Amino acid sequence: MALNPCSSSVHPFSLPTEKAYKIYQICPSSLLQPSNLPGFPCSVLPRFPNGRRLVAFSMKEEQTQPPVLEAGACSPSSKTVLVVGGSGGVGQLVVASLLARNIKSRLLLRDPLKAIPLFGVQDKNKLEVWKADTRNPSDLDPAIFEGVTHVICCTGTTAFPSKRWDGDNTPERVDWEGIRNLILALPSTLERFVLVSSVGVTKFNELPWSIMNLFGVLKFKKMGEDFVRNSGLPFTIIRAGRLTDGPYTSYDLNTLLQATAGERRAVVIGQGDKLVGEVSRLVVAEACIQALDIDFTQGQIYEINSIEGEGPGSDPEKWKELFKAAAVN
Repeated sequence: MALNPCSSSVHPFSLPTEKAYKIYQICPSSLLQPSNLPGFPCSVLPRFPNGRRLVAFSMKEEQTQPPVLEAGACSPSSKTVLVVGGSGGVGQLVVASLLARNIKSRLLLRDPLKAIPLFGVQDKNKLEVWKADTRNPSDLDPAIFEGVTHVICCTGTTAFPSKRWDGDNTPERVDWEGIRNLILALPSTLERFVLVSSVGVTKFNELPWSIMNLFGVLKFKKMGEDFVRNSGLPFTIIRAGRLTDGPYTSYDLNTLLQATAGERRAVVIGQGDKLVGEVSRLVVAEACIQALDIDFTQGQIYEINSIEGEGPGSDPEKWKELFKAAAVN
């Protein structure tokens, strides 16, 4: 089994086989120094015309066992879903759910090595991992998007200055410039782009939202939303309330698949930026995946909360009813 960040069209040569798994990563040659990759035996393969190299990392098979997904749970899907921000609190739950559904997934991560402890060893036909940073337009090579049919974008940072802002990881760079760069790089053949945003983005100058927006997070999220809306791509925007349950950033895939929203499983969906409240990250992740297959959510913006009670789970019909009710109300 392998994690493979490259499509076969990018590296048509054959790779050596061994009783190990590999992560194939497109990365700048500056990252290939042994000091930057402690503990990873590395074989450098041919350089591509764009100056990048394809690198194969080998690790012993017993270091990470493949997660056990529910056998026969789902039949293969024709989708290839790119998840941007797949190591974050919502993103990792999206990836776990896609894998459980047997939907081919592709991850865009700043640090591809994060994928191993989270998602274990996956066949390259199920999961690919690409190294790229949406803040840097030059990272967004067209090859990343070859064959991608849907995108779920879960990138974000903290509203107030924190350690997560290190390295220029601010709301302006992530929620505005990163979204703009990503949208400009996506192919026009995309079937759906789902963006996770936040409630309150239309009220960032009003109390209490102006407090949350002291450093611009809601303003920049709204700018990102507007760029998506005006891009001409088929989109759905999910504005989440205050996120609860997680983030599960120290867990592996088996644990992620067992995560629950506790008693807050019932879902409330609205439109018009009127909802105020909390929402489980699990609910947000499920809403993103469900929206991919509901035609009438295209071109729509929804707010989402979760409350105590029984929820829709992963039932498509119940989710259709919830999205439809939001449009009526």
